[in-house]
This record gives sequence, structure tokens and C-alpha cells, in this order.
Amino acid sequence: MTVPSATEAVEAVFRIESARVIAGVARIVGDVGIAEELAQDALVVALEVWPVSGVPNNPGAWLMATAKHRAIDLVRRKETYARKLAKVGRAQEDVLPPELRDADDIDDDLLRLIFTACHPVLSREAQIALTLRLVGGLTTEEIARAFLTSEPTVAQRIVRAKRALARTQVPFEVPYGSDRATRVSSVLEVIYLIFNEGYSTTAGDDLVRPALCEDALRLARVLAGLMPTEPEVHGLAALLKLQASRIATRTGPLGEPVLLADQNRSKWNRMLIRRGLEALELAGHGPYSVQAAIAGCHAQAIRYEDTQWTAIAELYCQLMALTPSPVVELNRAVAVSMSDGPAAGLKLVDTLVDDPALKDYHLLPSVRGDLLERLGRGEEARTEFERAASMTRNARDKALLLDKASRSVSVVRSRRAASLRTPS
Repeated sequence: MTVPSATEAVEAVFRIESARVIAGVARIVGDVGIAEELAQDALVVALEVWPVSGVPNNPGAWLMATAKHRAIDLVRRKETYARKLAKVGRAQEDVLPPELRDADDIDDDLLRLIFTACHPVLSREAQIALTLRLVGGLTTEEIARAFLTSEPTVAQRIVRAKRALARTQVPFEVPYGSDRATRVSSVLEVIYLIFNEGYSTTAGDDLVRPALCEDALRLARVLAGLMPTEPEVHGLAALLKLQASRIATRTGPLGEPVLLADQNRSKWNRMLIRRGLEALELAGHGPYSVQAAIAGCHAQAIRYEDTQWTAIAELYCQLMALTPSPVVELNRAVAVSMSDGPAAGLKLVDTLVDDPALKDYHLLPSVRGDLLERLGRGEEARTEFERAASMTRNARDKALLLDKASRSVSVVRSRRAASLRTPS
């Protein structure tokens, strides 16, 4: 294997496996900051070894073993070997996990990592930023875009969060009782954001990252099992299942985006839709439950033309009352444009143009371009599409937006040519 291909393989594997490696190592060292450093050390070793020896048959297990060996060495150096051996002994060999200590316990390092990073010793913003970094594998740039904030702000939050967890010696565990309940809202938000990054990747060459979606789905299922009487947990599970049902149709043969209106609905995952609707029956009236109801409207429409846009617009009104946000209002504007016409939608969008939270949000000019195009204002639409293309960091989205810009110009020229040929 050539050096470039081996390096690409290392980077690809690490992006997929880093969260599991960090979680597995954190269970040994009890410090998420050190665990991330040891995972990075394993990455460096792989970059040195794999170009020479080749990519191992199970690269994820190789990274995990390398990081765990370093973690064990670190524990041995820092602590008395005999006192720590009991804690790390299970990590030294591949054995089945022990029986659960309690019916309410769970042996899942990823979930432990999320609950640890969502400890109340951290601010909510720090909890979410740290977990997206450790579990989602997102860069500070990607997290900043998810938060609609600056990279330095996110970087500071992450550094301070790691220090705070280490300073207060937060245990690496899934908490019980009231302690668990106090962290649930942050955990739900993190799982939701991880899924979103997989469903619509912020940057890079791929529109979707299915591995992130699968992790989020699994974590949501586990959380629903842990907290079966919590309606909003079921709301999130319903939302993710319904959204995930469309993943396979969101891209074409070459990885290009396929818009909702053009997706082959016969290829939507009906099993996930059924399970999502079942989970929706257990959901409540919180923000994830309302979003799940919106996703359910789309999932149950046999054709795009059958979509109940009026109901969706009303659900977005409910969501705005629960979680006021310019992004939610932008989505409501799209639904309104479909139910009441593009002019009504554009009127709502124009109220968001000067919102500072959306100044770098490429979907604002993208939506505005779509509405202007539907109104026959092609030149203005082209400008908006080009502006949106300059703002997105995803190569697939950029290509789609530039294609829309080009198409808008073509439509305008065709209409002008037709008007010239039409007799007065």
C-alpha cells in the first residue's frame, strides 16, 4: 500500500472509530482529556506503522488496543500497580463484559462518555461542545457552525470543560436516579446534534456520514431503554428513526444531493418509519416530539405533492413557542411557502436577513434563492445561490448551489427569449 493511501485509511478509520477509542480509554484512565490524547497517540502510531505493515484486518480494534495499552502503561506509572490492576484488568484482554450490576445499569462506554461530558459541573454550552468533539468527532470549526458561533469560543469551551472534569474528578459512569434526570436534556441535545452532523455533514466531500447517524440511533435506543417513562426520550428516538428512513435516498449514484421533492419514496426504509411512528405514540409535546411529528408528516406522504404543509407549518409554530430560534423560523417559512405560496414564505425569510445568528448560515440565502426563483426573479435567485455556495463548507452542497445559480440564469434567459418571440 502506498503512503498516501495508508494515510487516508488511517484518517478515515480514526474519524469513524475515535469516539469508541476515547470512550474505551476513558474507562481506564478516568479522564476524558487524557483519553483523547491517548487516542491521538494511537493515531500517530498508526500513521507510522500502517504505511509500512499495511492496514490491519480490523483497524478499529488495532487503534483501540494500541490506545488501551498506552492507557494501562500510564496508569501503572502514575499509580501503584496492585491498587489499579483490578480496575484495568478487564481492559487487558478480550473478555465478555461482566453482568450488569443492576437492572438499571448498562455496559456502554459511549453512553458513559456522553453522560460524563454532560456533567452539571459544566455549562450547557460546554457540555454539548465537549461531547460533539469527543463522541461526534467534530472539529472546532464544525461545532462552531452547529452553534452559529466563533471557533475561538468553541475551542475555549472545550479546553475549559476538560480541565473542569479533571479538577472535580467526575466519575466515568452512567448516573442513576435524579442525577441522571438532571443531565438528560443535554444528553438528548448532544445525540440530536451528532445525528444532524451525520445526516447533513457540515464540511468535506460527503453529504452524509452514516456512521454518525448509526451511533446516534443506537444511543437514542439505549437511552429509551434506560428511561422508558421519559416522553421526550421517545420523541428523540422517533425523530431520528423517521429522519434516518430517508438517508439512502438523500444522495445519488455519485454522492450528489437529491432534494426531498426528487427522492424515490419507494426506497424509504419502511421499517424505520414504522418504528419511528410507534415511538412517536410514546412521545410527549416537547421540542423533539414536535420535530418527530413534522418528520412523521413527511414520512406518511406517499408523494411529495401529498405532504400536509399546512399541518407542518402549524407544528413549526408550536416548535417556535417551545424553542424560539431563527433556524426554526426559517424552516417555518419554507412550510408556509408551500402552503400559502412563495411570496408569503419570502416575507418571513426577509425578516431573518439581518439576524446576526444567521450571517454565516448558508441555508438562509439558499432558501431565499429558491423562493425568488419560484417567483420568477431569476437574477436575484442566482445571486442568493452564489452567496450560499460561497458560505457552505460542504463540497456536495456547494456544487448543488452553483448548479441552481446556473439554472436560474438559464430560466431567465429562456423567459426573455420567449417574450421576444411572442407577438404583441
